[in-house]
Amino acid sequence: MPAPSVDVVGIGLNATDTVLLVRDFPALGGKERVVSVSRQAGGQISTALVACQRLGLRTRYIGKVGDDEAGQYQLESLRQEGVEIKHVRISPATPTQFGHIVVDRATGERTVFWDRDPRLATLPHELSQDAVISSRILHLDGCDVDACLLAARWARDAGISVVADLDTVYKQVEKLFPYIDYLIASANFLPSATGEDDPFRVLEYMAREYGMKAPGMTLGRDGALLYADGRFIYSPGFVVETVDTTGAGDVFHGAFIYGLLAGWALDRALNFSNAMAALNCMAVGARGGIETAARAEALIASGARHSNPQYLRAARAR
Repeated sequence: MPAPSVDVVGIGLNATDTVLLVRDFPALGGKERVVSVSRQAGGQISTALVACQRLGLRTRYIGKVGDDEAGQYQLESLRQEGVEIKHVRISPATPTQFGHIVVDRATGERTVFWDRDPRLATLPHELSQDAVISSRILHLDGCDVDACLLAARWARDAGISVVADLDTVYKQVEKLFPYIDYLIASANFLPSATGEDDPFRVLEYMAREYGMKAPGMTLGRDGALLYADGRFIYSPGFVVETVDTTGAGDVFHGAFIYGLLAGWALDRALNFSNAMAALNCMAVGARGGIETAARAEALIASGARHSNPQYLRAARAR
C-alpha cells in the first residue's frame, strides 16, 4: 500500500455558480430586482476539499469538468487553493456543471437551480487505486455511485476511513452504506432513503444495519446530530449574521474531516464543524466565508448558539 501523499482525497461534484442576491425571494410569478451578481466556484466535494486545504491539510480532487471556460475557472480555483488536480479529467464538448443560485438577502437562504451533463460522471475504470489509497481519508458524495463504491471498497481494504456527504437519493446509493464510516447527511436525505422520519431512530438504524461508526445529519440553523458509541451527540448551531447559506454543509464536512484527522473527540469535531459552517454563511458564495481555525474557536468560545430544545432534550434523554 502506498504511503499517504495527501491527507484527504475527494471524489464527487464540482460546480461553477452564478449567485444572484435579491432583497426578498419573490412569490411564483412575481418580480424582484437583483442586488448583485457574482460568479463563484462551488460543488459539494471540491468545496469541502478547499476547506480542508485552508485548514492546512493536503488534498486531492478526483472528478470531471467540461472543456468550457467555466471548467477552466473551476480548475483554476482549485489550483490556486493548492488542491491537487492531476486526476481531474476534462470531458470534451461538454459544459461544466452549473448552478444558478438565488439568495434571499433578508434570510440568507438560497434556492439552487442546477444541471449536470451525464458526460461529467466519473466512471469506475477511470479511477486510480493508488490515487485513492495514498490518503488518510476518502470523502464521497455518492453522486457517481459505481465509482464511489469502488473507491470505498479500496479504502476499506486499505484501512482508510470513508466520510460521506449524502444529500440526494441517487439511484442505488444505498450500496455505499456498508462502506461508510462517518456519514453526515442532509436533514432530508435519511428520511427519504429509509422511510424513517424520526432522526434518532434513523441514525440508530444506520449504525446497527450498516455498521457505520458515526452516522449523523446536519440540521441547518439548528446545528448537527451524530450517533456514535451508543450515544447521541447534539451540537447546536451558532448565531451569526447570515448572508448566504450556500456551501455551509460542504464546509461543515471539510471541517469535520479536519477534526477527525486531528484526533479530536467527536463532540469537539462537531462543534468546530458547526462553527466553520456558520462563518461561511457570513459571505456570498459556497467558499466565500471559509475562515481560519482560530476564528472558529473564537466563535465557539463566544457561546452564541441557536439550540433547538427538541434535539437537546431528546439527545440527553437517550
